[in-house]
Amino acid sequence: MVADVSAASPTAAPEPGQPARRTAGRGPVAWVAMYHSVSDCPDDPYNVTVTPERLDRQLAWLARRGLRGVSMRELLAARARGEERGLVGLTFDDGYADFVSSALPVLYRRGCTATVFVLPGRLDGENAWEPDGPRKPLLGMAGIRRVATAGMEVASHGLTHLDLTKVSDEVLRAEVESSRHLLAGITGGDVEGFCYPYGYMDERVAAAVRRAGYRYACAISPGPDGCGDFALPRIHLGRADTAPRLEVKRRLARFFGRAVGAE
Repeated sequence: MVADVSAASPTAAPEPGQPARRTAGRGPVAWVAMYHSVSDCPDDPYNVTVTPERLDRQLAWLARRGLRGVSMRELLAARARGEERGLVGLTFDDGYADFVSSALPVLYRRGCTATVFVLPGRLDGENAWEPDGPRKPLLGMAGIRRVATAGMEVASHGLTHLDLTKVSDEVLRAEVESSRHLLAGITGGDVEGFCYPYGYMDERVAAAVRRAGYRYACAISPGPDGCGDFALPRIHLGRADTAPRLEVKRRLARFFGRAVGAE
């Protein structure tokens, strides 16, 4: 779940999580899509659900424009080579179990990969942090391993989905460091990425993520100056994002500070 859950009009800018800054004078840029649950559930008070059919149409829309969705790991590796043009980052927050049943088949069909930010402190649990809306199951150990063996990137969303800007240093360290170690034990591989729950972050939280050994972290809007790859911005996509809305969001990504620029 993220702080940004509004549904923009077809002519609106990408939904804001925090006031965005314009970026200019940088090299080639790529943008990053932020998804959550993929299901046919009509009860969606937080605008975090996209149907499999809508996801398929959105990925087809990318393909028609010569764009391909990839994980953050692939996107950042391509950026390091100066080859990020034509790529779009695909991220799925909260680690919903429906990623395996509903998103994976669509990603396979479209030749895409993605990053799934999961909660190892809520294995086989549910989205209890949402006060309203339906309870949805989260990935357990078997599901996380299925995601990893399918060629997707598994990354951390913290342990239990807390607003990390409001927790003690001890809790922050546990949420950031322990989640990384637990996921490495489940997948048998390194865990490079982190995603701030609700999109909330500040300099203290970003510094904790950096110290924990992550390579990057995803936010919503760019973070404080100097955060760099530890506050990578994203664009929220949901079931209402048809072709006209996607085109507006694509065009405004860089203008509103929602693009990942060259280093």
